[in-house]
Amino acid sequence: MNTHMPDCLFCKIIKREIPSTKIYEDRNIFVFLDINPVNIGHTLVVPKDHWENIYTTPTKILCEMMEIAKQLSIAIKTATKADGINIEMNNEKAAGQLVSHAHLHVVPRFGDDGFTHWHGKRPYNEGEMQEVADKIIRVF
Repeated sequence: MNTHMPDCLFCKIIKREIPSTKIYEDRNIFVFLDINPVNIGHTLVVPKDHWENIYTTPTKILCEMMEIAKQLSIAIKTATKADGINIEMNNEKAAGQLVSHAHLHVVPRFGDDGFTHWHGKRPYNEGEMQEVADKIIRVF
């Protein structure tokens, strides 16, 4: 059973209502080039069913997405002659998620591409690291 949201950009791409440059498709996953790439070859791995983010996407689907991302990483690295690959999933607006449909970014990286990673904001205060770990462990 495929579920789609009528106003979702990625659902419209999957249903071919909006054009895309498809790289791969199977029963559960649709892969296409990002139209606003960090670097040429930046690709999105998207479940066909509408799941908002990592929290709602079934683990089986997330695993399928990652399996495809692994194969895709090798293909993109070879095809673009990239120096490395980033695989990223933004979840919710605060984390940079722009389309509320789960997706992985597979981004070819080059030593001189100017794309920078985040840096630690501040170190933990005395005892804070263990306190935070304990809170996470209780919920986990």
